[in-house]
Amino acid sequence: MKSREDMIRFAREALRLSESIPIEISPFEGRGSDRSFYRLKWNRKDSVILIHYDPKRIENNYYADIALFLCDIGVTVPRMIRHDSSNCLILMEDLGDTDLWSLRNAPWETRRTLYQKTLTVIHKLHGFSEQNFPSDRVRLMESFGLDLYRWERNYFRDHFIKNVCGVELEPSVEQKLEAELSDLADRLIGTKRSLIHRDLQSQNVMIRDGEPFLIDFQGMRFGNPFYDLASLLCDPYVEFDTGQRMELLLYYYNLSKQDLSWENFQPMFWEASVQRLMQALGAYGFLGLKKGLKAFLEHIPAGVRNLHLAASQTASLPILEELTAECQRVIE
Repeated sequence: MKSREDMIRFAREALRLSESIPIEISPFEGRGSDRSFYRLKWNRKDSVILIHYDPKRIENNYYADIALFLCDIGVTVPRMIRHDSSNCLILMEDLGDTDLWSLRNAPWETRRTLYQKTLTVIHKLHGFSEQNFPSDRVRLMESFGLDLYRWERNYFRDHFIKNVCGVELEPSVEQKLEAELSDLADRLIGTKRSLIHRDLQSQNVMIRDGEPFLIDFQGMRFGNPFYDLASLLCDPYVEFDTGQRMELLLYYYNLSKQDLSWENFQPMFWEASVQRLMQALGAYGFLGLKKGLKAFLEHIPAGVRNLHLAASQTASLPILEELTAECQRVIE
C-alpha cells in the first residue's frame, strides 16, 4: 500500500503543483475490485481521481492502455493524466459524483435520455471492428468462450445457489441444469462477437453535463454484445418497468441495421441477461459473504427477480426458472 505522501508526491509531479499548494486526499469506500480510489482536491475547486491498483489482479494492469484506446475511438471515458506502472498509480480526470445509479429515482423523461445516450456510446464500442483492434499495444482479458461461461455458471452455483440460498441440488437436477446452461453458452458464442465493456451497470456510467462517460472498463474483452445490454437494462441496482426496458432495447436495435428481426433480437437479449445475472448474483454472494462487503447483499432480491424474469422469457431454461423461483422464496 502506497503512503499518502507518495500518492500526493506523484500527483504533484503529474499536475505540476508546487509544494506551497495544499492538496486534500480523501478515499472512496466500498469498491469490490482490488483497487483503492481517492479524490485529490486543491484550490477549492480543482480535483482529480487517483487509483492505486493491485497488479496481481491481471485486468487492473490493462486499465490505462484501454482508457487511451477508448478515448482514441471516441468512446467517452475519463481522461488519463498519468500512469506510473512501476508503482501501480493512475491519475484520472474527475467526472464528479453523479452516475446513472444516483439518478435512479429521477423522472423517466430524464433517465430515458441518459440511457439512450449511454446506449449510443456502447453501440460505438460494439461497432468497432475486431480486425482493426490494436492488439499489439492494448491487452485484454480472455475473450468470452466456453471456459469463461462455464466459470460464470459455476461461480453462480457455488456463491449464490449454495452459499446464499442454501440449496443443495440433487445430482439429477444438477445434471439437467448443467445441460441447460451449457447449451445456453453455445448459443451465446454463436452470436457475432464484439468488444464489450463486461460490467456495464449503472454505477459504471458517470454523468457530467448531461453526457455519459464509461468507467471501470478494465475487464473489456471480445464477447456477446447482448451481455452489455443485459448489464445495463437488467441491472439489479435500478428498476425498470417492462415498457421502459423494451423502449430502451428497441432504441439500441434501431441504432444500426440488424441482421436479426426484432422478434429474434429479444430472445437473444433475455438469454444473455440470464448469463449476466448469474454472474452478478455469484459476485454479490462472493463479495458479500466472503469479502465482507455487506452492501452487495442488498442487491440480491432484485437480482433474483430479474433472473427469474429473464429465464421465464425463454423457452430453453425450465430448470433454471424453477430454481430461481425457489431461491426467491428462500430469500423473500
